[in-house]
Amino acid sequence: MQRGAETMSEEPKQLDFEDDYLGGRATPPAPEPVPASSPPAARKSPQQTPKPPAKGEAKAPEPTRAHRKLIEAAVQIGMDRPSEQDAAYMARELVQCTLPHKNPGNVPLWKRTNGNLTLAIQPGMDVRTGETYGYPYGTIPRLLLFWITTEAIRTRSPRLELGSTLSEFMHDLGLSPYTGRGKRGDATRLREQMQRLFQARISFHRHTEAQGRQGHSWLNMEVAPRGELWWDIKNPDQTALWGSWIKLGEDFYQAITAAPVPVDLRALRALKRSPLALDLYAWLTHEAYRAHKNGHSRFVSWPLLMEQLGAEYSDPKDFGKYARAALKKVQLVYPALQLGSLRAGIRIEPESFPAIQPKPRQSANLPPSRA
Repeated sequence: MQRGAETMSEEPKQLDFEDDYLGGRATPPAPEPVPASSPPAARKSPQQTPKPPAKGEAKAPEPTRAHRKLIEAAVQIGMDRPSEQDAAYMARELVQCTLPHKNPGNVPLWKRTNGNLTLAIQPGMDVRTGETYGYPYGTIPRLLLFWITTEAIRTRSPRLELGSTLSEFMHDLGLSPYTGRGKRGDATRLREQMQRLFQARISFHRHTEAQGRQGHSWLNMEVAPRGELWWDIKNPDQTALWGSWIKLGEDFYQAITAAPVPVDLRALRALKRSPLALDLYAWLTHEAYRAHKNGHSRFVSWPLLMEQLGAEYSDPKDFGKYARAALKKVQLVYPALQLGSLRAGIRIEPESFPAIQPKPRQSANLPPSRA
């Protein structure tokens, strides 16, 4: 668990992103030329069509569309330095304790603990039906929080304009408005998760001990107590008569902009199918900054990381299995990350670099941090 609040104004060295993203492999030597006097069979081009697999021999599996996009993003990130437009941010407390991966169901309170920090969420109430909106969960509210934090930092305002069309906003999030209008379409899921997130009440609680005394501090926040949504999910390209917007709660606005963790937007879009991969990526870039700054590796065991990022799992071994699979994706789009052995947990080596250079910290009305 993290101890002591660190200052994020120091500028660590940047990795040369022009190195090969798979570790700087040298270009393989060209094949030796075949003498002109050689038999015709020896003078065949080395680029000849490969033979089909023998009978009974298994074909290599075709990469999925999602895997191809992941590889394309990895190549782009490995070749091109991140620009200012590639920078996105997430509140540090929401990196240390993350949202639910799955729907918690009809429960009065959902919480997740990391050391002395506890994140608690209460769902908002739909006054028309008298029922709750439910909890924000999965990848979409994570992408929303990245966008909200980034836009709040960029505009320096709690009022955020969402745009005049749904398709424009979905493009900003890396989602597609053309995946169908049914329950599983991106537009329908986005509208539902927006209601769940904007109407939710989020709390940070810290329990501390100092000089033999125990302390408890808390911060209860409304995410977006004001806002207007005018989009039509059946016609995402249709321009609304009035623009859609939200106004963040003042405490929530101050909290998310106080100590933001910088990440690469290109990596977020490549990992958008997995909430665990998104959580690990944001957490690792923060831990990489700390390891590089302090010059010491940082280790977190699977059981502790499960409490922090994967509360839905009951067995650390199962969590470790899924986390390792997600890590393979993260490492593809995070070439500056250097990890040690993954047998008992995750070890971040000091040779790692943050994905994006951190911004100087701002003051905020937050409980004292021990993280």
